[in-house]
Amino acid sequence: MSKVRAKKHLGQHFLCDLQVAERIACSLTGFGDTRNVLEIGPGMGVLTDYLLEKPWELTLIEIDSESVSYLREKYAGRALTILEGDYLAGKYRELYKAPYAIIGNFPYNISSQIFFKVLEERDRVMEVVGMLQKEVAERITSPKGNKTYGILSVLLQAFYVAEYLFTVPPDVFDPPPKVNSAVIRLKRNSVQELPCNEKLFFRLVKQAFHTRRKTLRNALKPMGLSEAFKSMELLDLRAEQLGVDDFVYLTQKLESSWKQ
Repeated sequence: MSKVRAKKHLGQHFLCDLQVAERIACSLTGFGDTRNVLEIGPGMGVLTDYLLEKPWELTLIEIDSESVSYLREKYAGRALTILEGDYLAGKYRELYKAPYAIIGNFPYNISSQIFFKVLEERDRVMEVVGMLQKEVAERITSPKGNKTYGILSVLLQAFYVAEYLFTVPPDVFDPPPKVNSAVIRLKRNSVQELPCNEKLFFRLVKQAFHTRRKTLRNALKPMGLSEAFKSMELLDLRAEQLGVDDFVYLTQKLESSWKQ
């Protein structure tokens, strides 16, 4: 089998270090007794090799047709499913009737979009182990009050426990990226639904961070604030100073103020 060419437009950086690959595979715990695992962007299967040593029901999804051909030849006769397609466009409720986990060396140009897709599937996705650019990894796992804390931090931490596992240098990839990478793990928490209007919660969080240097009183103006709502002390703060519970509380108060 000839080596697959990394394609810049797909954000491909193939992992070459077997120790790192094994460490990523071992970071998947099967949380919630989950055995169905979807690997995103397997490339040439460096991570896949170690996942196949585990008791997972493994499915690969790969957008690059050259990689798909390579993988189908490499794993001919093995017990796994290989799908050709775009993870972001998939409908996984049809693929998985039971909870599942996600793992992968995520393409850097869509890593944030992958996590927004995870949020859409949060009632099924019990665990995520992903390698992505260090900056995004820090943002997702950041606590409130940190400059890297942002939209994904709040939205993901509302439904998952987020852990920063380890940093990965550029020289373990082909071609090497220009930035450091990191591996994180998300595990589903016990929140089935937030005690507020969830669509409004998502909208409020995104608006709050849209102009993150402003106080919330100014950042949330486009949402049509009542005088009573604008008088809340929390609005003297900036978005990065609020935790998930604070945003839930603001969502409740905002919706209530609209009904008055």
